[in-house]
Amino acid sequence: MTVGPDTSTSTSTGPRRARRAPTAVTLACSVVGAAVVALDGTVLTVAQPALQRDLHAGVGQVQWTSTAYLVAVASLLVFAGRLGDRFGHRRVFAVGALGFAAASAGIALAPGIGAVIALRVLQGVCGALLQPATLGMLRTAFPPERLATPIAVRTAAIGLAAAAGPVVGGALVSAYGWRAVFLLGVPPTLAIGLLALAAPEPRAARPERHPSTGIAALDPLGAVLLAAALGLLVHGLVDAPRPGGTGTTVIVIAAALAAGAALVRHERSAPHPLLPPELMRSVPVRAGLAVLLAASAALFGTLFVATYFLQDVQGLDPLDCALRVLPLAVLMVLGAPLCPPLQRRYGPRRTATAGAVLLTFGVLLLSRLDATASAGSVCTGSALLGAGFVVLMVTATSVVVHRAPEAHAGVAGGLQQTVMNIGPALGVALATLLLALVPDGGFVPVRGLVLPALAVIAALAIPAALALPEAAHPRGTRPGPTPPGP
Repeated sequence: MTVGPDTSTSTSTGPRRARRAPTAVTLACSVVGAAVVALDGTVLTVAQPALQRDLHAGVGQVQWTSTAYLVAVASLLVFAGRLGDRFGHRRVFAVGALGFAAASAGIALAPGIGAVIALRVLQGVCGALLQPATLGMLRTAFPPERLATPIAVRTAAIGLAAAAGPVVGGALVSAYGWRAVFLLGVPPTLAIGLLALAAPEPRAARPERHPSTGIAALDPLGAVLLAAALGLLVHGLVDAPRPGGTGTTVIVIAAALAAGAALVRHERSAPHPLLPPELMRSVPVRAGLAVLLAASAALFGTLFVATYFLQDVQGLDPLDCALRVLPLAVLMVLGAPLCPPLQRRYGPRRTATAGAVLLTFGVLLLSRLDATASAGSVCTGSALLGAGFVVLMVTATSVVVHRAPEAHAGVAGGLQQTVMNIGPALGVALATLLLALVPDGGFVPVRGLVLPALAVIAALAIPAALALPEAAHPRGTRPGPTPPGP
């Protein structure tokens, strides 16, 4: 009897390689897309003074280069996630990435400040398409037991991009001018957009055929109401720090609350609600979103106060100030890969609770600084902020994306990104209002109430973390032994 060659190895590695290729492309697109958006936000801050001088623009006009983008992004993130759920996350991601590249190139060639603001709105729309898809693609491409690792890689890339942004932006503006900052994002977004178009969609990630088709299935009225509520809320929070903007802020936020109330009434009766009830009723999803909101508000409000303290009170230049808070970025980059094994061993609940405690202690430590504070004290506080925030971000994001039904992965990603846009605006607005309303609430932390108040916000992440699941995976989803082949 003749024995043929053993083909078991080749037949098993073939499908494995076929599965590995789409997931590698998905991870690359997700990581690069998230990092480019993070880099864009930090380098713009450095470029704004040069942009203002070159285009002879006013301070208010330059501020709108940021505000217009934030409003466009925040108002469309959830609807963009819904588009990904219905038409494919990779397809929506490709449109967003290519549009982001085109808008960035247009801004670099813009003749005036009006064109810059208009193109920033377009860039925000494309960013809204791109961002939820970076999480939706991961949810549909990776099995639940492996999802925490790609999310950790994505988080580390965001931390690295945010840390490198001021340095890269400063070097580009000094050497080539502010237009070079916008050209920086064109090659990577163009490359990942084309890659997402060229690569085949994984079978598990292909959108299902829905019995109801057409525009009604996308809940356009719900999308308009949600966009109005979120856009007005973000605009009000961003506008709050402006001198004399308190009255306008109250009106805008009241309008946002009215739009939110109308959204709730509409969603209860809509045949195809934009916010699926099974997603919004999920306790892990709501707890994860609450963790992210509290953590991002506390972190960015603290950084706002700390930056003024280091530069205006201690008289440090921007580079020395950046070096004092560098441990935050370093801990985010180095800590992200450690989060998945911590979740597997201790579960999301205990892991996130430990992160919330670290973040709270970091804010409290910085709140005790006075004008003579040493570099070591600031660096220690920054390190605690970074360690706590990265644990919370990776753990809560993993829970939100993993515990959401796969059919609503895009909406879950949109909600996560929305919270990560509203949280920083809320933290900075709260810090600014307290500085203006509280007597002697200046930028010397030990004499003010701003950082203690932000420590309370950070501490609110603790009860939210305690509502997260105790185990990393629901019962019945843990990977078991692979059954033998036929």
